[in-house]
Amino acid sequence: MGAQIRVYRQKISSTTSMRKIFKAMELIATSRIGKARARVAASLPYANAITRAVSAVASQSEIDHPLTTEPEQIRRAAVLVITSDRGLAGSYSASVLKQAEGLNELLHAEGKEVKTYLVGRKAQAYFDFRNREYARVWTGGTDAPEFSTAREIGEALLADFATDYEDGGVDEIHVVYTRFKSMVTQEPTVIRLLPLEVVEEEAASESDLLPLYEFEPETEQVLDALLPRYIESRLFAAMLQAAASELAARQRAMKSAGDNATDLIKKYTRLRNTARQAEITQELSEIVAGADALAS
Repeated sequence: MGAQIRVYRQKISSTTSMRKIFKAMELIATSRIGKARARVAASLPYANAITRAVSAVASQSEIDHPLTTEPEQIRRAAVLVITSDRGLAGSYSASVLKQAEGLNELLHAEGKEVKTYLVGRKAQAYFDFRNREYARVWTGGTDAPEFSTAREIGEALLADFATDYEDGGVDEIHVVYTRFKSMVTQEPTVIRLLPLEVVEEEAASESDLLPLYEFEPETEQVLDALLPRYIESRLFAAMLQAAASELAARQRAMKSAGDNATDLIKKYTRLRNTARQAEITQELSEIVAGADALAS
């Protein structure tokens, strides 16, 4: 009986220590989510402005530019998958990877090859465990992305997009990430970056008109200058959305883990008290039995 009580005491102690860790991680995620949401909001004006500029250039000119023209045949597609570097965030990374797998199946069904690019150690571990190939991987800082990383990813994707199919190039680029909607809702999302699909972060009303531009120098040179910045801004916005989603998912997961730990502590405490009461009852019974034996 005493050994059973010691087991319960050890379980209570270890669960209490784990609850402290969960609480600390929940507080850290809660403190950082505000900054992440502010960065998402701060990125929208630039992303929307450059989106409108690219929309105007693409819609007001009838040029055959490789970044805005749909190719006759799409043979290879690039897929960028944005996950987290660390776990303890519930199903955050698993949901993104599931969405990416669905996209891969769809592309293969259309007869397209898939060239995969990864962001985050969770995606890298997922592909390494299954011995699946990927072109490049970027790790570190998924919960606090830097624009330099987005620029590096954009340069790599644009370089492959400009390369011929025979030399390993791609004909279109997709991005799989988690869109932050609220603290309780984060949605795995797929967008196609290239060939250009102009989609603003916040859709404008039908009455909004695109500005009229006079191009100097030529329209092709304007697109050459605008589109790489557009791609970088879209990638950075997706990474910021993913970071905010990761922190929100981690905060929610750690709160749930802390609540479960509290319930376990209550359960083990009740079992320990029951075992202790049984031990006391047994000791009293032995004392009474001994006294009766002496009296007789």
